[in-house]
Amino acid sequence: MSKEIPKADTPPPPYRTLGIVGTGAMGRGIAQIAAQAGLTVYLHDLRDGAIDEAREFIGGLWDRGVQKQRLSETDAERFRASLKEAASLADLAGCDIVVEAIVEQLEAKQTLFQQLEEILDDRAVLATNTSSLSVTAIASVCRRPQRVIGFHFFNPVPLMKIVEVIPGLRTADDVTDRVDALGKAMGHFTARATDTPGFLVNHAGRAFGTEALRILGESVTDHATIDRILVDQGGFRMGPFTLLDLTGLDVSHAVMESIYHQYYEEPRFRPSPLTRQRLTAGLLGRKSGEGFYRYVDGKPEVPDEPPLPDAVPRPVWIGAEADEAHAQLAELVRGAGWTLESGPEPSPDALCLVAPLGEDATGCALRLGLPAERCVAVDLLAGLDKRRSLMTTPATLADYRNAAMALLGHDGTPVSAFHDSNGFVLQRVVACIVNVGSEIAQQGVAEPDTIDRAVELGLGYPRGPLAMGDHYGSRRILAILDNLLAATGDPRYRASPWLRRRATLGLPLTTP
Repeated sequence: MSKEIPKADTPPPPYRTLGIVGTGAMGRGIAQIAAQAGLTVYLHDLRDGAIDEAREFIGGLWDRGVQKQRLSETDAERFRASLKEAASLADLAGCDIVVEAIVEQLEAKQTLFQQLEEILDDRAVLATNTSSLSVTAIASVCRRPQRVIGFHFFNPVPLMKIVEVIPGLRTADDVTDRVDALGKAMGHFTARATDTPGFLVNHAGRAFGTEALRILGESVTDHATIDRILVDQGGFRMGPFTLLDLTGLDVSHAVMESIYHQYYEEPRFRPSPLTRQRLTAGLLGRKSGEGFYRYVDGKPEVPDEPPLPDAVPRPVWIGAEADEAHAQLAELVRGAGWTLESGPEPSPDALCLVAPLGEDATGCALRLGLPAERCVAVDLLAGLDKRRSLMTTPATLADYRNAAMALLGHDGTPVSAFHDSNGFVLQRVVACIVNVGSEIAQQGVAEPDTIDRAVELGLGYPRGPLAMGDHYGSRRILAILDNLLAATGDPRYRASPWLRRRATLGLPLTTP
């Protein structure tokens, strides 16, 4: 069946009137930026007083903009006048496009669109702000599914400068183009994505939290240490457990399960039993006063980092196989004034430092024939500048662990020490992020550049997943995943063909 809407005698005019159904946080945000883009906005909500509350709220934002001299009084008045009340759905009849921002339930959205089809002109577009439902499924009950499209904003809409434009399988190409242009006119980066579970941004965000939860579930270390490592070493705006507390487990866990099941139990998206258990206990995060952290007056109680142990300097032997890794550790040892051994084997008293990728300290020590009781692994994926991470084998003696911590922290740089883990903390999370982003590209959900920019804007990552892989080295990322897969047998860590092909060819992951 053709995707094209039958052509009219004249080309469609640009969007000038936009209707919004649902005036909660999302609806208000969309209304604000649409008015600022010069559109006349009609607001509809079933709850008594909701439209007046929305207009007052948005007007208050513009008033503050005037007070801070970010907005002229003339513009504020013009914007305010462009917000109209639609007391009934029938009052939306003249709108060029209507965006629904109602409850996230398929039947409710389908029913609304069927009602709107009886009211709107045949050229009017029906846009859904859904974050998780299939645009194709919403459109399937419509008489003209060609005009139904996903137009997914992020909260808070005025600050999150991204909108996903998601055509369903039957959405007309010209509708996609015009809605894309509208998103740009509203001041947002438009990320075109296919109608797949989680679309682009929520899909790409599956690795950050789920892998951190897996690390926590393996008792590698505590949640506060994981957060510190990913903020300091990884450059993320906030740690995964701070983010889960901010979003609320009632929201986050539901999204984890939804995308996992929509992808027919794809192991890369596997949720953790930890979140289900904590959800049942009511440990939702900030909104409940306790999540992974406890909150007092809205502020998290974060445990202090343990002090570095006192340790007597001892000779150090480096078993890092890569020249760059060996040089980094050697510079650290010399900077601390400790003795660096250069023989083919460590002396009987030497602290043995290794720098594996995707291996645990135990496996690396055994593979290199080193004494496990004196072996400590150091993560060099992100260098040694802002935080240093080390892990020990189950056999590592306390004196050698303490010596390694004192060495790594000799210049005041914070040190995180934890139990043995294939891939440390940072390596595991980063590799999974890159892998999921690569698979999004492989599936053609969006173009490589769009994937990276959307993730930077929508998730606040320091880099998009493909750029992140290139930054750390795609071959290193591939080695981490391959070693994780070999050690665990878990298909969660199987490398995307997109990543493997480009890494082995020496091409950037952004190569189309």
